[in-house]
Amino acid sequence: MLGEWLDWTLDEQRDTSRQGTFASGRFEITAPGVLRLTPHLQHPSAHACIFSAAIHGNETAPVELIGAWLSELEAGTLTLGAPVLVILGNIPALKAQQRFIHTNLNRLFERGLSASGDEPARARQLMAEVDDFFSDNAALPKLHYDLHTAIRASLYPRFVVEPYADSDTHSEQWQWLAAADMQAVLHQHQHSWTFSHYSKHYHGAQSFTFELGRVAPFGQNDMASLTPMLALLGRLSEGTAPAEGAIEAVTFFRVQHELMRHGDNFTLCFDDDTPNFTRFAPGTCLANDSQSGEHRVGDTPLYVVFPNANVEIGARAALLVVPCAPPTDD
Repeated sequence: MLGEWLDWTLDEQRDTSRQGTFASGRFEITAPGVLRLTPHLQHPSAHACIFSAAIHGNETAPVELIGAWLSELEAGTLTLGAPVLVILGNIPALKAQQRFIHTNLNRLFERGLSASGDEPARARQLMAEVDDFFSDNAALPKLHYDLHTAIRASLYPRFVVEPYADSDTHSEQWQWLAAADMQAVLHQHQHSWTFSHYSKHYHGAQSFTFELGRVAPFGQNDMASLTPMLALLGRLSEGTAPAEGAIEAVTFFRVQHELMRHGDNFTLCFDDDTPNFTRFAPGTCLANDSQSGEHRVGDTPLYVVFPNANVEIGARAALLVVPCAPPTDD
């Protein structure tokens, strides 16, 4: 039944209200693409976990990863010991195998959102699901892993974005991420209204955006490289302590500022296949914008992450980042 949920999500002919049991828990489909798992026996160390994917519809590796994890639960090779909310975000985009249909869903997770349309409506629905789940599990520590893949290649193929918020990230998280073979961490510098930011900003959750390689069609992802990440999801869903790795194995960056698109004519001054985390020396031209002019690197070298000239006017075209020291203990 759990494995079929992925098919149900993409099958508009099926009812969206379904519930049932499996060996170690019960499941309920609370909305299209939203699956709530409740253990028969909750482990004392359990977190209230949210695992989300397909916030962008062309990012298929996280969907396959969640499918593999659900298969282990259904087969009984994993025992559910924590409440888990599983979310597939932009279902029409997932069916169309494109990033979004009308607008980027991962910029809409803000309470009081006034925009109309399919993706804003979906953002409001998912925010309500998160609110209900964390409210129903208020006694547990909160955790949200939002799983993505990047549009382009990266010098660190598997990396994590830590959203900006007033709440701190616990030191154990860095050790868990190291053991899951995350190669870099990027600290955000301001509110960004992504899905992971929503859980951290409004609920104080331990929350991250994961970039698990590069965008590829279903069946063409390097799933072997995500075996450590699958193990992390498994331990969290069991409610037991995940493996820990050396924080020294992870490279840390922080955002210096964002490169925004302001004009109708906007171009980046480097090749489209330039990998994430490419270093640019002082004085290098990064972009030309018909409204704001030329953008050059200042006195300090910068590394470019998520460059994309084809964003909407007013949207972020790249993050400009610098290396930083690993976080110290809480």
